[in-house]
Amino acid sequence: MKFLVIEDNEALNAAVVDALAPLGACDSAYDGEYGYYLAVNGSYDLIVLDLMLPKMSGQQLLAKLRTESNCPLLILTALTDVSHKIEGLKAGADDYMTKPFERDELVARVEAILRRHNNNFKTNYSNGRVELDFVGKVFRVDGRDVKLSGKMYDIIEYLIRNRNMIISKEQLFNRIWGFDSDTIITVTEVYISNLRKLLEKYGLRDHLRTVKSVGYMWAEDPVKEDQ
Repeated sequence: MKFLVIEDNEALNAAVVDALAPLGACDSAYDGEYGYYLAVNGSYDLIVLDLMLPKMSGQQLLAKLRTESNCPLLILTALTDVSHKIEGLKAGADDYMTKPFERDELVARVEAILRRHNNNFKTNYSNGRVELDFVGKVFRVDGRDVKLSGKMYDIIEYLIRNRNMIISKEQLFNRIWGFDSDTIITVTEVYISNLRKLLEKYGLRDHLRTVKSVGYMWAEDPVKEDQ
């Protein structure tokens, strides 16, 4: 999972990031313009949005974003009037919380939104010999932990969460390295090759498919490939 927290108060932004850390990685923005830029160019599972932001208000950001994206979004704001809540929900927010907030409630609401939007949202994955602990970030084969580097783990988690769906090279790069990374996009090919070699040691190579000129896919019930 990957989240975007758009909140101008740095301490509060850090508190939200810390609360969501067990669920996934977080990017932060401290004003509306940069938050909008990240939201439309990045790849996120959920956005946490403050309404009172410099450069572009949360209301403006939400209105623009909903013309371009259906990414799940939770408003987290000090505006407590019912009218603001109704306005935010009608504008396309999936939920609305007010500050100060309880950490456990925030996590619970985020998980509830993710369950509604993503049937693959779980804390673990298990299929035959393969297990993935999304919270502990552990990949297991036949019940034994398999050591993966940080980005290799991130790649396999992203592919498994979107299993049986083709993920383009661009999608994978933007998700793992970030669209504004200085790294060149061909790094994805290197990591996929290394991941395939590792899986081959366990007889799992055919789960990781390359769809020529399109992208990659984790296949639940793989068909053997020649490559």
